[in-house]
Amino acid sequence: MIEVKNLYKSFEGREVLHDINITFVDGKTNLIIGQSGSGKTVLMKNLVGLLTPTSGQVLYDGRDFVKMSKKEQVMMRREMGMIFQSAALFDSLSVLENVMFPLDMFSSMNLRERQQRAMDCLARVNLVGAEDKFPGEISGGMQKRVAIARAIALNPKYLFCDEPNSGLDPKTSLIIDELLSSITHEFNITTIINTHDMNSVMGIGENILFIYEGHKGWQGQSSEIMDSTCKPLTDFIFASDLLKEMRSAVQASKV
Repeated sequence: MIEVKNLYKSFEGREVLHDINITFVDGKTNLIIGQSGSGKTVLMKNLVGLLTPTSGQVLYDGRDFVKMSKKEQVMMRREMGMIFQSAALFDSLSVLENVMFPLDMFSSMNLRERQQRAMDCLARVNLVGAEDKFPGEISGGMQKRVAIARAIALNPKYLFCDEPNSGLDPKTSLIIDELLSSITHEFNITTIINTHDMNSVMGIGENILFIYEGHKGWQGQSSEIMDSTCKPLTDFIFASDLLKEMRSAVQASKV
């Protein structure tokens, strides 16, 4: 379980995050949503140690990541998998070599074991047959699936995803969402996803945190979001005409 307590983050005197308190639920898809510039990316960077909070705690199963030594933080990161917005694959490495990369760096497996583990991960994301291709030879959706395979190669307890559907068409985005959700439940991973995609929120969001101007604006489940009385949240989620129509339909069904 990941707990954030009284977290503040400032840059040169400008406060970006203000008193954030949130528990990210084990074995669930935890989504962080908010407008661009709201602070959600800064929050995720504080969670994984790319930034250090001005004050507050980030607790992994009761262990304060902020107060860990550099060596302890490195060890802690071995329990984390990360999926970046751009997939961040190595162009000069094959698909198989990309997935093997964290195994080469951190595991004690021999070469054959690392290759087999990488192939198992590729099979889990339905990419058997693509292992000898290079990133430039596969589609954006396939690149994201390679990134997911690489992220789960070390059997992480925590999975962090920064805008995993960025640049993808709606059908491919749905595939990525379903894959992240199924992997989360299959391996009991605590998954945290930064996203703007309301389809993701409604489709796989089990624990949702809305960040508004650096504050915790709302927290709840996707089943509760349509009935929220938090105006900044409703303004955010019903920005499109389609979602406004959905809300009207839900409200009409309750009359």
